[in-house]
Amino acid sequence: MANESTAATPPPADPANVPSTVALSPGERSRVLKCYQTGCQALQTNPDYAIDMFAVSAAGDPGNAIFLQALLGALRKKHGAKKSGSLTSFLSVGSRAGLKKLASSAQWRELIKQGVDIIKANPADHVCLLAMAEACGNLMFVESQAVYLRAALDAFPTDPEVNRQCAKFAASQGNFDQAIECWRRIGRTKGLAEEAEKAIAELSVDKTIAAGQGMIGRGGAGAARGPAKPEQPAAPGGRAGELRQAIAKNPADIDSRLELADVLERDGSVDEAERILNEALAASGNELKVREHLEDRQLRWGKHRVMIAEKRLATEDTPEHRATAEKLRAAQIRQEIDVFKARCDRYPENLTWKYELAMRLKAAGNYTEAIRQFQESMKDTRRRGAVALELGECFQKIKQYQLAMQNYQAAVDAITDRELELRKRALYRAGVLAAGLDDLDSARKYLSILAGLDFGYRDVAQRLDKLSPAKDKGADG
Repeated sequence: MANESTAATPPPADPANVPSTVALSPGERSRVLKCYQTGCQALQTNPDYAIDMFAVSAAGDPGNAIFLQALLGALRKKHGAKKSGSLTSFLSVGSRAGLKKLASSAQWRELIKQGVDIIKANPADHVCLLAMAEACGNLMFVESQAVYLRAALDAFPTDPEVNRQCAKFAASQGNFDQAIECWRRIGRTKGLAEEAEKAIAELSVDKTIAAGQGMIGRGGAGAARGPAKPEQPAAPGGRAGELRQAIAKNPADIDSRLELADVLERDGSVDEAERILNEALAASGNELKVREHLEDRQLRWGKHRVMIAEKRLATEDTPEHRATAEKLRAAQIRQEIDVFKARCDRYPENLTWKYELAMRLKAAGNYTEAIRQFQESMKDTRRRGAVALELGECFQKIKQYQLAMQNYQAAVDAITDRELELRKRALYRAGVLAAGLDDLDSARKYLSILAGLDFGYRDVAQRLDKLSPAKDKGADG
């Protein structure tokens, strides 16, 4: 995180293709996008006006990291590497107090709006940047949170609190090397060496656990490697250095950018890999192949982060770890919805994408839209039984019990014993709902079939016992 360039660079991709993380109306979405585009056009000739436009877009859609990167890049270009002066710092004190008040009442979006005004005047206000990062974290805007933390670290790379927050975020994303590096900087501060050593030791354990679960790429920077061949000395920076040189010679070399991202990912630098892929997307003119390559990697990294959080929660069940895992799960589902929805739009005849989108919508609790997508994917006869089961569960969630029962019955009829777990689930759902609808004969039928397959399945034995006639219960044989 600390070694990333802070030079102003063009935004990495077209924000029109980045799904909004905030519930914006089409008109509002169009307005903030227009502000961003106007800012890009004015950047060279009227940077102050461009900053105003970027600020509107970043405050209007705070989860769009591209809008935020454009704003911070323009501010760095205007202010350079200057740290906040005494007058600027003095003027920021009152504004910071307002941010604290907003944070205490969990008014996160308003905090971000006011924070944007503060950093327009002083982009090196690390206290404000940290507050905005915290707000994004609470709103599950993970990409924007990373951008604010990066900006705070660029502004004050030796500040203990900045490094502490960056380390916490990096660890939550599974970027243990970055987190350890932050704690090393903290350890150089007088009186904090012992705390830093303890944190580094814990992170080293977490990194080892994650590597054992196959969750930090195909080998970290410290992974065992074969000895270098003496007749082929490595170039400075190894393969990554060679690829950077190739890109410097030919900025349109997309393949080298894609390979560089893979190398960086293997070495555990996921943030840097994502930045390189965004640059590749921009260099390719938003080529579909590159966009989908980036989407696939983002989904994989998101799953990686969830697995890390769940592993940490299993090791140490604390409210903080539980909240982190829940936020990352929700962010992962939202990201998957965005990606699969985009692919459904690109490939309207592809029923697999409709099914995958429906599954994520169901997981997010959007049952009405999930039903629509499942009904579309029902055209795929290979999944007809599984889709009927999912439809039944969605209809039951919205209290359309007859429709749910019809789909459970269809699922039972369509799913064979070759898909045993799905069949057991369908039989259980059908039996339980039939009992709830007072169709006791059907309930006994479905639950009896299930008991014949797996008598220990959930509470099927107890349910069958309750459904048995009284005379059967008293029979001793």
